[in-house]
Order: sequence, then C-alpha cells, then structure tokens
Amino acid sequence: MEQRKSLRELTLLDRFLFNETMEIPENMQALLEIILGKEIVLKYLPQSEKEQRISPLSRFVKLDVWVQDEENVIYEVESQRKNTGNLPKRSRYYQSMIDSRLLEPGIDDFNELNPVYVIIITPFDLFKKKKCCYTFSMTCEEVSDVYLNDGAVRIFLNTHGEDDKDISPELKELLYFIEHTNDQGKIYRSDKVNGIRKSVRTIQNNEEVNLRYMQEWEEKLMFKREGLQEGREEGRKEGIKEGRKEGIEETQKKMQPVIDEAERRLREVEEEKNKIKQEAYEQEVQTFLNLLKSGFSQEKVRSYTNSGEDIVKEALERLRAKPV
Repeated sequence: MEQRKSLRELTLLDRFLFNETMEIPENMQALLEIILGKEIVLKYLPQSEKEQRISPLSRFVKLDVWVQDEENVIYEVESQRKNTGNLPKRSRYYQSMIDSRLLEPGIDDFNELNPVYVIIITPFDLFKKKKCCYTFSMTCEEVSDVYLNDGAVRIFLNTHGEDDKDISPELKELLYFIEHTNDQGKIYRSDKVNGIRKSVRTIQNNEEVNLRYMQEWEEKLMFKREGLQEGREEGRKEGIKEGRKEGIEETQKKMQPVIDEAERRLREVEEEKNKIKQEAYEQEVQTFLNLLKSGFSQEKVRSYTNSGEDIVKEALERLRAKPV
C-alpha cells in the first residue's frame, strides 16, 4: 500500500498541496502571470476540484483549480505527477466540459464563449522534445500562419525540460520550485516564486490544513478497503492498464493480493448462500415428510405446503426408504 507522506514532505506536484496553495488568489495570480508572461487580475476566487458535468447521466470531472480573470478568461490549472498516457485527450475533455457550461440557455452567439486556458504541469516530458513548455492552439495545416482564433489554448509544462531558451528565467525557477518545493537551500530571484514559497511554508505548518490532509488520506484509504469487494474485476482492469507500461506479469503480481482477497470474499458469500439454500431445502423436505408420517395424504400435504416437485419427490423417496 502507498506510504503516506507528511504534509511537509509534499511538493506542488502533489494535488492536495497544489490545490491548497492555489486556492489563495495571490498565489494563483502569480502562477498564471509567470506562465503566461503578462499581468492578470482575477475576477473571482480560485476554486479547487470544481465539478463539471453536462448532465446527471454523463461522466463528471473535477478540475484541480479553476479561476476567471477580469477579462473573463477562464483558467484551469492542475499538477499531474504520473503519466497516465491520456493527458492530451484528457485536456480535450476538460476543455469541452468547461465550454459546455459557458453559454446561458437561449444564447446562440458562440462568440460569447470565454477564452479558456487548460494548463497541466508535469514532471515528465510528454512530447519527448526536451522543451519546458508546449503551447497548443489551433492553426491551419496548409497555411501555418493562419490561426483558428477559437480562444482555446492548452499548455503542458515539463519540470524536467532541458531546452529553456523559449521560457523566462522566472518560469524556469517556478518549474524547479514546483518539483523541489522543499529544497531549503535554493535561492530564488523571482519575488513571485518567493511569495508562493512563503505561502507554502505557512500551509505546511498549519495544523488545520494538516488535519484536513490526514482526513482526506483516511477517506481514500477507506475507499480502497471497501473497493476490495469489487477488487476482482477492478484488479483485472488495472492489471491490463498497468501491464501495457510495466509488463503484465509484474502488474498481476502487484494486483494479486487484491484479486485473491476479492475471490476469497466472493467464495465466502457464495458458500453462505448455498448453505442457507440447502438448509431451507432440507427443512421443507422434512416438513413434507413429517406431515406424511403423521397420516396426511400427499394431496393434503401439497395443499398445506405448496411444495415444488423436487421437494415432493425427495420426501417420497425418503418415505419409501424408511417406511412408517
């Protein structure tokens, strides 16, 4: 089972600390200004884990940190420690979920759609080009200087990037700090990065936040334990996913305890059901047999017990085997 890190051991690549930090408007504003290289004034307070859903029947997503500025530009920012293999399409889904909620019913002018930035920060190079920053907006394949200008931008930041010539020194410092949040010996030139750093220290030393972190961990642990009941199917699904990356044998080895526990519980439930079923069957046969032995006719007993043919057959066979 995954070992729980203390709050002071977390970095900004960990979702809990990232969300706690970026819910503070000054931190979110500083982060966006460093990434985008321009001044930003927030219109609303940042919201962490904002739920987006088109309908009650559709899949919902929880956006890590969501905020809107005074120019009505919307930003969704998240840190993603693990490469799940689906981040490009996931960012597309996030984009569509945000767009689906932007127009009020009855508005048919799509020019009313807000500009939207989806920003994902990772400690790995998703596109294998050694860049620190990959920015995507729609352009024409046939004419490279023709832009769609649909207001949608997706940015992937790589804290392990080597080619930093296209980013500012301030963004380079920010990317280092996001991954090495607890490096006490590092000196930063950026006032904005130092401001976020000071805020992180305050959060990590806050007992109320620490309690909330521990409660969240316990809830996740509880859900994992409850999930053992469905572990057989989920374990196999997870095994298939992980097997693509680590090898099926290694993944099955990791998941085997979960699968074994789920199968054991299923066997226990099945055995208990069979036991109860057998006891009920035996009791019904014995009741039918006892009535026959008491002198009641077979037709009379049938009318009393409303027994099925299997019960009647079994009772009669036992009666013939041990005549009264």
